[in-house]
Amino acid sequence: MNDATLAIASAAAPAHAPARQSQFRLIAACSIGNALEIYDFTVYSFFALLIGRLFFPSESPFGSLLLAVATFGIGFVMRPLGGLVIGSYADRRGRKSAMTLTIALMVAGTLCIALAPTYAQAGVYGSLVLLAGRLLQGFSLGGEVGAATSMLMESGSVGQRGFRVSWQLGSQGISALLGAFTGAVLYATLTPHALESWGWRVPFLIGLAIAPVGLYIRAKLDETHEAAPDAPSPLGTLMREHGGKVLQGILSVTSGTVGMYLVVFFMPTYMIRVLKMPPSLSLLSGCATGVTMLVASLVSGRLADRLARRKPLVMGAIAFNLVAVVPAFWLMTRFPSVPLVLALSVLLTAAANLGSTPMLLVLMELLPAGVRASGLSVIYSVGVTVFGGSSQFVVTWLIAKTGNPLAPALYMVACGLVTLLAVWSIREHRAD
Repeated sequence: MNDATLAIASAAAPAHAPARQSQFRLIAACSIGNALEIYDFTVYSFFALLIGRLFFPSESPFGSLLLAVATFGIGFVMRPLGGLVIGSYADRRGRKSAMTLTIALMVAGTLCIALAPTYAQAGVYGSLVLLAGRLLQGFSLGGEVGAATSMLMESGSVGQRGFRVSWQLGSQGISALLGAFTGAVLYATLTPHALESWGWRVPFLIGLAIAPVGLYIRAKLDETHEAAPDAPSPLGTLMREHGGKVLQGILSVTSGTVGMYLVVFFMPTYMIRVLKMPPSLSLLSGCATGVTMLVASLVSGRLADRLARRKPLVMGAIAFNLVAVVPAFWLMTRFPSVPLVLALSVLLTAAANLGSTPMLLVLMELLPAGVRASGLSVIYSVGVTVFGGSSQFVVTWLIAKTGNPLAPALYMVACGLVTLLAVWSIREHRAD
């Protein structure tokens, strides 16, 4: 997170804002939980082949990989439950309390993964410890996004809420970059034996070291939402009065989440397994797409603050990816080279992220403050679980069954069409 950028943001914060946290502290506190989770996801994705061999031995290389990405995906199964429980807690007890809970759960999950004994050391029990870590991480992130993004939106001026919210997505880019860079360094400097015995655990231990910082700065935040003592159940109100908006929201995040988990997180595995590139080079795709996510998210946040209507930007980004994704994957498979794969991955990532921040704002402004954290938690967690969390498993299975290297692109096209129709059906409401 660039100090100069955040200093400018802090200086630009409105003078009339209540004596609340600086822009720097607010953005850092609200972004660090999601960033830590995405960092762990990135590292897990980039070491999926190795983790598959260590925890899920199989006679088939694709069998081990399928089990590894299935464990990656099963953490998403807990997200809707986390979204319901923690999102409701955030609307009842406040965003700050919910965010403290989520980061504590993330620490517990990361600790399980970092210290899990391998299958050779503990048999199936080692695999279960790894699975428990993924379940804890999924539960925590299910409620993290709704609470933290709501706080970013609700703090400070209306005219800069796009910039603030964009850091929630931009932090994912920073995390993907750091996770990929760490993986690339480890692959380049350690022997295969060292990587298998202890090297793959190092990135997760680094993530654990960051967590206390997140707990500390979140404890210093000012609350932005206090529900009335006699307020009805947020979940009951959400489903009764805003159920249609929730469904629209779930379908609206389909394309973005599938694109992120395939282009950013699955691409290294795709480059190794399908394009036959060396691991140390293929991990550069994570670095390139991480930087792109950061830059494109911040640009889209600024655009969202300036545009009178945000839907055209969202729909334009989705439409571009629909047109570009199949030719991009065709070029990768026909002319496999690191520079080409990096360039095309950057292009797809930039287009997708230009529409992500405006989409978040459109969804949050549809929901009143009393159900905002619950609503966004349910939308994000269900959308990511059904489509994003399963995407790596689905395309790995499709490639194995059909032998078609364009399977990821075709799956992304199908999801993009669903999202385009859903966004078109939303009536944009720009809340003050």
